Amino acid sequence: MPVYALNLFDVSNRDEYLAYARRSVSEVTAHGGRVIALGKFREAVQGDMTPRSVLILVEWRSPEAFYHYRNDPALADLHPHREQGTQNYIWHLFDRLDDLRPILQAAQ
Repeated sequence: MPVYALNLFDVSNRDEYLAYARRSVSEVTAHGGRVIALGKFREAVQGDMTPRSVLILVEWRSPEAFYHYRNDPALADLHPHREQGTQNYIWHLFDRLDDLRPILQAAQ
């Protein structure tokens, strides 16, 4: 079952993040992910979360594919660039749903 990885962050070191970004798209694809949205922060409309400047939404074919990307020893030299090039990182996984019935039924 596919999952979505929501990435929200601020770039803190442009060169480090570029070193990550140059390689990450091909590695994400090779590990079963697909970037489906990129965004730059516009405005806070509601909520108390501190805004982040960047949004990336990735669809992964499964949670296992995501964790394999995150923990693959062959990528041990890649992830430090993301970590050193960003700050205030939020990385959340969401189950893919066709509609909201599973959530609405659980709330009853």
